[in-house]
Amino acid sequence: MVALSQKAIFVNILLCFILNIVNARITRHYKFQIQLQNVTRLCQTKTIVTVNGQFPGPRIIAREGDRLLIKVVNHVQNNISLHWHGVRQRRSGWADGPAYVTQCPIQTGQSYVYNFTVDGQRGTLFWHAHISWLRSTLYGPIIILPKTHQPYPFPQPFKEVPIIFGEWWKADTENVINQAMQNGGAPNISDAFTFNGLPGPSYNCSAQDTFKLKVKPGKSYLLRLINAALNDELFFSIANHTLTVVEADAVYVKPFKTDVILITPGQTMNVLLHTKSNSPNATFLIAARPYATAPVAFDNTTVTGLLEYEPTKSLLNKNKKLPLHKPVLPRFNDTSFSIKFNGKIRSLANSKFPAKVPMRVKWRFFFTVGLGLLPCRRNRSCQGPNNTRLSASINNVTFVQPNTALLQSHFFNKSNGVYTTDFPANPPIKFNYTGTPPKNSMVSSGTKVVMLPYNSAVELVLQDTSIVTAESHPLHLHGFNFFVVGQGIGNFDPNKDPPKFNLVDPAERNTVGVPSGGWVAIRFIADNPGAWFMHCHLEVHTSWGLKMAWIVEDGKLPNQKLPPPPSDLPKC
Repeated sequence: MVALSQKAIFVNILLCFILNIVNARITRHYKFQIQLQNVTRLCQTKTIVTVNGQFPGPRIIAREGDRLLIKVVNHVQNNISLHWHGVRQRRSGWADGPAYVTQCPIQTGQSYVYNFTVDGQRGTLFWHAHISWLRSTLYGPIIILPKTHQPYPFPQPFKEVPIIFGEWWKADTENVINQAMQNGGAPNISDAFTFNGLPGPSYNCSAQDTFKLKVKPGKSYLLRLINAALNDELFFSIANHTLTVVEADAVYVKPFKTDVILITPGQTMNVLLHTKSNSPNATFLIAARPYATAPVAFDNTTVTGLLEYEPTKSLLNKNKKLPLHKPVLPRFNDTSFSIKFNGKIRSLANSKFPAKVPMRVKWRFFFTVGLGLLPCRRNRSCQGPNNTRLSASINNVTFVQPNTALLQSHFFNKSNGVYTTDFPANPPIKFNYTGTPPKNSMVSSGTKVVMLPYNSAVELVLQDTSIVTAESHPLHLHGFNFFVVGQGIGNFDPNKDPPKFNLVDPAERNTVGVPSGGWVAIRFIADNPGAWFMHCHLEVHTSWGLKMAWIVEDGKLPNQKLPPPPSDLPKC
């Protein structure tokens, strides 16, 4: 064995030093002041809860590997908690944010520092409030750039533009959901959708509040799309322009071209927009409207913005009104488009960005997800069918929010009276899930969780039901990404469907749409100790109880254990 010369050793040390500087982990500090702000939309001013008076909220920018310290100070009367949606939170579950799951909320006049590292992730995510319906105005982008000198696996764009989809009510959203929970009916629908907080010209007196994307010809733009709407999946399109999908939920995907994007609440998607080689002397409408599968009222409006090319010299002097091109969006209930679109999303699955799909699973679960009914409270009249209250459940259990956080109760072995560990692995009653529903549509209630040993390989089939109505459900899992190995319409067949699973390059996501009247199968490794919420990202369904939690136990090694809570963790 030849000994290295002193010069070679010096060069190696210098290279290591340079690499450490290049990939240095930076600690980034943010201060979020939760405060009230008057905002005018649709010719009406209302007071909303904001971060730093901004709507939408401030953008968080970091590089892969950076540590984030975000101090949140609550100056409003509402209890507050914030969630960093899609951030893995490896061994930092105390910073995940869902109220009464990983923390008690931040009370008026109190503060909490969310402390976490963005390890092994790069792309577009977002942050939002995770208590009641406050995320209707408390949300903003999280942009995680690759490590320095690590290029995107697609051509470097000329410019990057976040577009965050929101949902706007003229009324106070806390009153909207509180009224619905009292009367047992569906909450009032929203009045508008927004691009970056702006409803645009399709709504009354909103032409001045229009999102405009100004572009140069012959350039490539990376649009970072985020669906922060409360209750609506959205179709999105730009007239006369094709989009190339390159990332979903902060995971690179095999690029594919499409004229229309479908994005559920909780999902993010990066798309490349290639502008036309010459200025086309026209303006192009950017539009989004709901994909809605249930036969119930929904906000059937369209949010619009404008794609405007830099004007040519000949146009600058003419002050000429340009023709406006409009996109064609699918029908509001086009489930076949949804199935086909989601089927195109595939992991890169290469040596640099492998798809580490669990090939063997030990823990198998079959969860029905859907609506149900609860009895009306005594001496009350309710707006659900036959004087009942509308509800939602997983395996017929509607989740009851505890009065203290699950994670603290688990960590300090004080679960008695807080939660039970008997969440059913399968539906309590088997029936034709997507056919004629059973006569008894009543759900049971409880704060039930599933306990998982550290490093468990999990397969979970999520099955929509036709109880009350079949409907698409975007399910979000905290603390993990998962692989979408299969999906289909109708009832899942445990014999015929698993052989068709894609275990080579399935989509890796944190939020997946369970097809209306169908099923989806996911796999993940439970390698993150803590209490992890799983819920429908349609906020109305979360309010009705379509949620549960997984508690992942510590592993044996020190780096497989959840550290103790920070000293400023809010108290209930």
